[in-house]
Amino acid sequence: MKYCSHCGSSVSLQIPPGDNLPRRVCEDCGTVHYQNPNVVVGCVPQWQDQILLCKRAIEPRSGFWTVPAGFLENRETLQEAAIRETAEEALANVDLGSLLAIVNVPHASQIHMMFRARLLEPDFGPGDETLESALYTEDQVPWSLIAFPSVRFTLERFFADRASGGEELHITTVGPIKY
Repeated sequence: MKYCSHCGSSVSLQIPPGDNLPRRVCEDCGTVHYQNPNVVVGCVPQWQDQILLCKRAIEPRSGFWTVPAGFLENRETLQEAAIRETAEEALANVDLGSLLAIVNVPHASQIHMMFRARLLEPDFGPGDETLESALYTEDQVPWSLIAFPSVRFTLERFFADRASGGEELHITTVGPIKY
């Protein structure tokens, strides 16, 4: 960021009074421009004993599998975002369940929040950001082709909870992908 979105003047990196982190501060009007983590929201849609996964058509990790998920929009609830992302990426309608996982992804300045969900019907397909979508049983999941550590964590906890009959909220922190 080089210019203030409030007045158009130059900004500089400095620690504002009363703060402890460097921020972009307008040299003219004094507006502090905070940059905070982005929230990614998604779900694990289930149909009978299978889950719906999407093969990514976009970077990062194009060609790898994920759950339907994406960035939370302004003025949108977490639940609305999870339902919208499922419709956009998998052309599927879901009934959202409980919150399954919160995954801190500090290296990407993101927080991933994943819900349990039930497919309303086995009607789905690839959206604009998806190469293909498919239903998988636990033993069919392409584990070596899962796009992100947060998705792996979410799926592992989903299947563990399903086996135990529980619905726990799981929280973790993940690091960058290691190739």
